[in-house]
Amino acid sequence: MTRIRLLATSDVHGSIYPHFYGDNSPRAWGLACLKTLIDSLKDDHTILIDNGDTLEGTPLSFYHYKNDPKEISPMTKAMKACGYDFINLGNHDFNYGEDALFAHLSYLDAPCISANVFYKGYRLNTPYTLIEKGGVKIALFAVTTQHIPFWEKPENITNFRFEDAFETAKAITKQIREETDAQYIVCAYHGGFERSLTTGEPNQELTGENEGYQILSEIDGIDVLISGHQHRSLCGRAFGKVYTQTASSGTEIACIDIDENGIEAKILKAPEEADQSILDLCKEEEEACQKWLDQPLGTSRVSLKVTDEADARLHKSQLITFLNKVQTEVTGADLSASALFLGATGFDETITMRNIVSTYVFPNTLTLKKVTGAQLKAYLEKDAEFWSESDGKIIVNPAYDYPTPMHYNYDMLDGCEYTIKVSNPVGSRITELKVSGEDVQDEDTFTLAVNNYRASGGGDFNMIREAPTVREDLASMVDILADYIMEHKVIDFEEVHNIRVIL
Repeated sequence: MTRIRLLATSDVHGSIYPHFYGDNSPRAWGLACLKTLIDSLKDDHTILIDNGDTLEGTPLSFYHYKNDPKEISPMTKAMKACGYDFINLGNHDFNYGEDALFAHLSYLDAPCISANVFYKGYRLNTPYTLIEKGGVKIALFAVTTQHIPFWEKPENITNFRFEDAFETAKAITKQIREETDAQYIVCAYHGGFERSLTTGEPNQELTGENEGYQILSEIDGIDVLISGHQHRSLCGRAFGKVYTQTASSGTEIACIDIDENGIEAKILKAPEEADQSILDLCKEEEEACQKWLDQPLGTSRVSLKVTDEADARLHKSQLITFLNKVQTEVTGADLSASALFLGATGFDETITMRNIVSTYVFPNTLTLKKVTGAQLKAYLEKDAEFWSESDGKIIVNPAYDYPTPMHYNYDMLDGCEYTIKVSNPVGSRITELKVSGEDVQDEDTFTLAVNNYRASGGGDFNMIREAPTVREDLASMVDILADYIMEHKVIDFEEVHNIRVIL
């Protein structure tokens, strides 16, 4: 039997170049580094698959879609040069709209195999593909988390429909078994695991966003599950099936070998050596992006730098105060909420675009919601679940670090004063909540500025999704922040310390 090799990337998130855009320090990540590894592993019996979330995630991606949206993106060019055979779609591949997505798909030589994604009533491709190499037949299909409509701006997915990933996987596996003589079935799933693979206990709310455990445990016939979305480094066996998942930003690749001895899977790290052809391919736009990143926009008299993320959340960095100040002024809201994203650098005294895109790393827009006092309290109680207690100290709830870091699901509000008492039971941790010095009553109403992800209920903040929408601002927060800083030139405000987190 000929050895068949599957190479799979997932959640590369626009990463091409081997550096961190915050300060251009070197990193062993991105497609340029992965291309070096791919070339060393690939032969005539290799299938190269990407499992989604490629178009969004770096300043280069943001710069491209801001300045040259009608041109082919650097990420698309780099993927084509890597020689992908098949691609799946991830939720972030819809962030820049239909035109951007279809330009990406039409330029690649690799067919899109997202079987549960429908466009204008039609599936994007055939439900599965049958591959024969060296006399071995492999059936390959892909599904994508169906929760995309909960997060994505409606105008970006107007003509799309997303069917249940688990039910689609179950039906297609049955179809493959009935219609083909495939010896192996491989499912690429842009979704993760909703339960522990060892204990079966839920590791998050069972919303249907992630169904990997259910696919492994309940669908007979699948031999390999290539997962993603959660940015975890996973490789193993469960329920008689092999599973993999790679970390984000092109730091890893999954290598799955199938031969007469069975199926062997491993996760391989990206090397430090980058492929020069990939570096050269996107050089012109990368250089333009670097110049754009270093443009000075204004200065700040208030310290907006983040040097300790944990402390910046526990004691509310003034960077958050500034973000909320901008959101409040732009929307006219009574209240505003912002999160400190993982790896956020904050702003230097001289603020540049590099500061902004290294701090606000998602292409979020703003939504103005109308909330009651009761909804506001429920919102803050959900927020308060972020904290936990250990040995008399306040720590981050481990559930927000595992199975995937979710620190973006801790919002800090301005326009109100509140206390979180961590030692109290979940659901009873907000011991004080005031607006303009007055205790908030359940029947009170306020306007609240949040990003579009939170407005859609992202992070299981269903009370925000259910609150009426007053209006939406479709400009990106990066643009809103840059425009605000350029208009005001000098950022100066009195520090606000309105949140107390206590044991």
